[in-house]
Amino acid sequence: MEFLTLAYIFSFILMVNVVSSEFSADDCKSLGFNRANLLCSTCEEFNKHGLTEILSNCKECCLKDDDYDASGLKKYPRAILEVCTCKFGAYPQIQAFIKSDRPSKYKNLQIKYVRGLDPIIKLLDADNKVEDILDIHKWDTDSVDEFLATHLSID
Repeated sequence: MEFLTLAYIFSFILMVNVVSSEFSADDCKSLGFNRANLLCSTCEEFNKHGLTEILSNCKECCLKDDDYDASGLKKYPRAILEVCTCKFGAYPQIQAFIKSDRPSKYKNLQIKYVRGLDPIIKLLDADNKVEDILDIHKWDTDSVDEFLATHLSID
């Protein structure tokens, strides 16, 4: 009787772990996904093309984005682009974005210089709490601009 009870408990714990599991960052990387900047809304592109196995893997690796606007895209009230000026040589595309007039289009974007930091964008909620942090070191100037235009609320 005791063995049967333990078997049921073990089975239940195993099922809970399987249901609630997400892939680790290394698992996602081996599948070709970057967990740091993959939004779940992006995964829906696989669904449009009938790639259900890739879709399920993508959903395990993505950042949840549940505050959608009418077009189905998540909007954030505020963002902070953080980078070290010492890294401008390594990331000229980020320097070009910051030094251009593009940031002035986004009143709710703050540029913050943090010593030694590779470029990231912190996306904040209405209470100024960080919701997501995106690694943008491989993004070009147009990608940064397009992302902000798409995901930053317009005041």
